[in-house]
Amino acid sequence: MGIITFAVLLLVGAQRFDVVLYFVQYLFGLISPFVLGAAIAFILNVPMRGIENKLLSKIKKLKNPKVKRTFSLLLTLLLMTGIIFLVAFLIIPEVGRTIQVIVYEKFPDFIERIQREYSDLLVQYPEILEYLDNYELDWKQIGEGIVNFMRNSGTSMLQSTFGIASSILGGVINFFLGFIFAIYILIQKERLGRQIKKLFYAYLPKKVTDKFLSICSLSSKTFSSFLSGQCVEAVILGLMFFFTLSILRFPYALLIGVAIGFLALIPIFGAFVGCFIGAFLIIIVDPIKAFWFLIIFLIIQQIEGNLIYPRVVGSSVGLPSMWVLVAVTIGGNIMGVAGMLIFIPMTSVIYTLTREAVNHRLKKKKIVV
Repeated sequence: MGIITFAVLLLVGAQRFDVVLYFVQYLFGLISPFVLGAAIAFILNVPMRGIENKLLSKIKKLKNPKVKRTFSLLLTLLLMTGIIFLVAFLIIPEVGRTIQVIVYEKFPDFIERIQREYSDLLVQYPEILEYLDNYELDWKQIGEGIVNFMRNSGTSMLQSTFGIASSILGGVINFFLGFIFAIYILIQKERLGRQIKKLFYAYLPKKVTDKFLSICSLSSKTFSSFLSGQCVEAVILGLMFFFTLSILRFPYALLIGVAIGFLALIPIFGAFVGCFIGAFLIIIVDPIKAFWFLIIFLIIQQIEGNLIYPRVVGSSVGLPSMWVLVAVTIGGNIMGVAGMLIFIPMTSVIYTLTREAVNHRLKKKKIVV
């Protein structure tokens, strides 16, 4: 009966795939705040576990586990908030000053240079001025075209604006719901883990449940190690750029170092976004130094990409350097930035499980390779 029921549902689902897809999207929309909360809880649990087990365990007065858990959670939230505010404090004032320089100094010079070039062009080619004098614009036709465009696209623009506003509001609400759910998970994570174990042991065979929990434990350790390694690598890269640019007396050394280090949390490709920001900032002050900054970036990026990143992140997840690059490339093509962050530890888990399975089969066949 179970096989027949599954076959009928599979047939109906294949015939009405659009309905199934809509139902899956609707279901994911319902649980998306809780999925986001679980992801936030997993990320926060990495520093929280270190604070609770290493820092607060040395304080003899904190013997109550609930009090220790509450303090570790508060310290973790303060640490994350402090990092975000520190980065914002370093970047936002510099960006504001840069925009002010562009608007009040560089942009007027740019407009003046364009006007000067235009005047020189008219002197060299007087036929252009003659053509412009003889060319007449049909302002009535242009006005009618603008009115028709506003009439046809005004409604769609208004709908798009409301759609974007509702999407942003929904995203903010989902984030706060997910954050509150993450707090509940972190406060009672051991109890939640026991309940999940009981559920699986109650409805699945013991051998299947043991294997499943073993894979979950391996995945948790791998993802935690990946997050730690990624943060260490980002700090190293940011410091490398800060010290190099400071020694060579480049402008905005601290801002560029912080920006590149922060964006380096995106594996491999995030630093290139930081390079674009750094080149944009430097080119306003000195275009020649912007060119040399690109050279410096390529050199540091080669050192980081070929030596530091595979060793720090690859070793933290137990994945060889070649497979780190493969995981980043495939994950980025499939899911973008999220795929880069997910596929490295996921590939490490698959690599570890495959290695264990292969070694087990070779041992059974008594083959030594």
